[in-house]
Amino acid sequence: MHVACKARLENIVFLFAVNCPAHSLESHAMATPKPAVAEKPPEVPPAPPATPVETPPRKTRWWLWLLLVALLIVGGIFGVPWVIRAYNTVSTDDAFVNSHATFVAPRVSGQVAAVLVEDNNRVRKGDLLVQLDKEPLQAQVNIAQAALSAADANLLVAQAQVRATVSQMRSLRFNLDHAIEDVDNQAALLHARVATLKSYQALYERSQKDYDRVVPLLTSGGISQEVVDQRKQQALADEARVEEALQNVYQIRVQLGLKAKPESGDLTEVPLDLNQVVSSVRQAQASLMQAAATVGVSDSFNKTPRQLVVDFYKRDPSGDIDRIYDKIVASAPGIKKADSERVEAQRNLDQALLNLKYCDVRSEIDGVVTRRSVNPGNNVVAGQSLMLVRSLTEIWVDANFKETQLGSLRIGQLVELEADMYGSKQHFKGRISGFTTGTGSTLSLLPPENATGNFVKVVQRLPVRIELIGYKPDETPLFPGLSVTPTVLLNEPMEGPDAGKMLQQLPSASAAKPAASPPAPSPAITGGTSAPPLAPKQ
Repeated sequence: MHVACKARLENIVFLFAVNCPAHSLESHAMATPKPAVAEKPPEVPPAPPATPVETPPRKTRWWLWLLLVALLIVGGIFGVPWVIRAYNTVSTDDAFVNSHATFVAPRVSGQVAAVLVEDNNRVRKGDLLVQLDKEPLQAQVNIAQAALSAADANLLVAQAQVRATVSQMRSLRFNLDHAIEDVDNQAALLHARVATLKSYQALYERSQKDYDRVVPLLTSGGISQEVVDQRKQQALADEARVEEALQNVYQIRVQLGLKAKPESGDLTEVPLDLNQVVSSVRQAQASLMQAAATVGVSDSFNKTPRQLVVDFYKRDPSGDIDRIYDKIVASAPGIKKADSERVEAQRNLDQALLNLKYCDVRSEIDGVVTRRSVNPGNNVVAGQSLMLVRSLTEIWVDANFKETQLGSLRIGQLVELEADMYGSKQHFKGRISGFTTGTGSTLSLLPPENATGNFVKVVQRLPVRIELIGYKPDETPLFPGLSVTPTVLLNEPMEGPDAGKMLQQLPSASAAKPAASPPAPSPAITGGTSAPPLAPKQ
């Protein structure tokens, strides 16, 4: 054993001497300090030549090869699928959960009577959250009810007044007919008076001729003076009757609005429309139109009474006067005014009842209460935020992908989601529903100004919305703000509307039209807006 070790040591020295250059040995020797006094070593007889010792062959390390093969197999089993998945998917760790949030606020001002929920309480749509003091608003309801009763009474009074006016119109309508008939009667009386005048004129002419015949006989003594006086008296009496009849004719003509002595000399001459232009008829017509104007019926004063009546009957296709007056009553200004005042009073009562109903502040969505900032006794105003209700069902994920990853992303692609809260034990499924029209930097409060100063290119990120599929909040809830790692499956078939597109399609014209009747206002008082999304992780 000692001999073998000695032989191995000599081999090592020999190899070192062969590999080392001569100058290195010399420099090493020069660098080595010589002793002050060199002593001559004793002479040693030369050693016999060493017998070469055979080195045993090295054994092959088979276990190293076995380990290498095992590592290759394990790498193939786990590494190849990982490489394939990385090639067929797009993933990011810059993603978080978001949800709709409704600010709860009252629609009326008042004092808080009770708060029925606490932070982190789960509520359903329509659950009562806060109650306000109802006494002031109940008083407003009572006042509105009294005003409505007064408006009802005023409407009845207006209807009675209009019906009285309609009755007056009927009476004035008969007065107009009577005035026309009076004109016709006077026209007929004019003809009768003219006829009487002519009769008296004939008698006067006869008596005058008789008198003229007896005057010559008086001088001859053929007749007495008494007879002459009688004939003269008769002629004067007949002349007086003619004058009286003539004045009566003049009186009738003046009453009819005609000249006493017509230019033509014909005392019976009258216009054909005399019964339409006489002042008495016009006065009756004006009285009728004045009464009709109070109920909203107006017409031109230039129309004749006959034309006015004809047009009045045309208000109904069949000429039914009762239906005409019913329509006049329904459309009378006084009734319309009283009815509008009643409608206004009714609307005020409805608003008062609605405000009273608004004292109960209810939840508009299913969710969880958070950020409660109200207590009993607080005075609140309309629109003041009292608390926040975050939805547990309307959940989505905002994933901020790099701009270099967006080229292969489309709406409808399936996504696997891993939440840090649950780790790899729980996975969620989703689909891409849309892309935000702007990167995070452009939508920030202070967008960058790249046109000034030195520019350093930074990879931008675009928020992508991912909606969850088959999400069950009661079993595995997700909370807004949680970190999520989405993995988009590029080779899986796309699902949902607008699949395969980058932008959502415009809604059709029929879908864009508003509903025919708006839904009734809910007693729940909410702001109706979503809270701003959570800030992305830095």
